[in-house]
Amino acid sequence: MDYRIFPPEEMIDASITLPLSKSISNRALIINALASQSLPLKNVAKCNDTDAMVAALSSADEEINIGAAGTAMRFLTAYFASIPSREVIIDGSARMRQRPIKALVEALVDCGANIEYAGEEGFPPLCIRGQKLKGGRVSLPASISSQYISALLMVAPLMENGLKLTLEGEITSRPYILMTLSMMRRWGVDCEMVGNVISVPKGEYKAVDYDIEADWSAASYWYEISALSAGCVALKGLNENSIQGDSRLVEFFGKLGVDTEFAEKEVSLMPSPEQLSHIELDLSEQPDIAQTIAVTCCMLRIPFKLTGLATLKIKETDRLEALKTELAKLSFDLRIEQDSTLIWDGDQHPIFEEPHIDTYDDHRMAMAFAPVALYMPGVVINDIEVVAKSYPEYWNHLAEAGFVCVDASLPVEEVLTEE
Repeated sequence: MDYRIFPPEEMIDASITLPLSKSISNRALIINALASQSLPLKNVAKCNDTDAMVAALSSADEEINIGAAGTAMRFLTAYFASIPSREVIIDGSARMRQRPIKALVEALVDCGANIEYAGEEGFPPLCIRGQKLKGGRVSLPASISSQYISALLMVAPLMENGLKLTLEGEITSRPYILMTLSMMRRWGVDCEMVGNVISVPKGEYKAVDYDIEADWSAASYWYEISALSAGCVALKGLNENSIQGDSRLVEFFGKLGVDTEFAEKEVSLMPSPEQLSHIELDLSEQPDIAQTIAVTCCMLRIPFKLTGLATLKIKETDRLEALKTELAKLSFDLRIEQDSTLIWDGDQHPIFEEPHIDTYDDHRMAMAFAPVALYMPGVVINDIEVVAKSYPEYWNHLAEAGFVCVDASLPVEEVLTEE
């Protein structure tokens, strides 16, 4: 289904209960499953990605399909490889079969895993025969997805010799690695990171009572809405001292006209006169908010240069090309440099067609472009169901804030008459 979106008639003043963090939820599910004794998690994110993880961990089937859940594919590959006597074939969607996993497979094999490709080498599906891993010393390129690194780290305490992992080069998405290590320590494993070397001793996860934070990545779309509308938004469930790297939204959107005030497990977003005329950001540690920031800057007519985006090419879609293509529909001429940098110098061209934004099976494309309705009422977002991957209540929350989301197949005249 496609939605045509219209902005609120009045100034935005909304209070939103954000979804729980799927990044924290997925790590908590794996670590809790690896613990010799564990307490039930009180609550985890309710979204397709986490649902796929829950279903896989509770399944006794020999064939497991995780759909489009990239985190689940990486984490479960390491998990099943480390469970003795467990044999599974793990597969996913057509796009998942195009997303590389060779670096993780090779690292696990170096640690003693038994994994074979059931299709094209380097990509899912995988045939995994679980066994006790020996561990030891392993090296990985530091620029690869942090999900590979986190997957390896979480199973490291079960390895006979523990793990000493050396990351070669400049580290991408460091906050996600630090999140994983923080959670492992919370479950009783004494791991440490010194420079580019991570040491995890052989050990045992202990039972703990763990609360999962709300999702700072989901908060980004409300920061965008606040920036574009000069409205006020309260976001429930966020921690000021968060283990999530995307909490740097506070700093980034401080440059885009949004002030943040913290209360207990809640933040308030308010308009600020402080707004830069040009912005340059290194998002190597926050790649998931690149779409939000790019769209916000374009709508505010703030030229930008966003670097550190190499991992965007292997996400749900090639997010760099997707952003360039869809923002062109809104008149903005972006360019991509070195497959890792996105630039808008302020160049625009005339548009003569009503913009219909394609989402490429990517939840973040849909959610980042929906607030464009504040500047272009009636913008159409295609395939709105994609938000279920991380934020199923997104459209309902937009409606709570006053946006009108209607079936795009209805004639515009009919929609306006009803309104």
